Amino acid sequence: MESFYCPYLKADVELTPERRQHIESKHPELLPDHRDYLAQTLTNPDEVRGDGRFPNTRIFTRWFGQFLRGKYLAVVVVTDKQTDDRHWIVTAYVTGTLRQGETEWKRN
Repeated sequence: MESFYCPYLKADVELTPERRQHIESKHPELLPDHRDYLAQTLTNPDEVRGDGRFPNTRIFTRWFGQFLRGKYLAVVVVTDKQTDDRHWIVTAYVTGTLRQGETEWKRN
């Protein structure tokens, strides 16, 4: 299992083999070649949004101007609501616009 440190959560975020396989199969433009973009998005996001559809879920986003002619990377992270000490990536995807979730934090 891989993990990435996330200063916003002040914790490591897990990427399980099953979730990595999901991202590789559903979003092959992202993994395996651009693992570093996942890390950068969690380490230094442009924005963090709460996902109103799923409690305890946050969407970390970052703009990459050089990636696919300019796109956002969204990394969806779930926090264990019982303990608040386990965080894991559910999915990650590339998007041209940010549509869902309410902004929790934004870089100035």
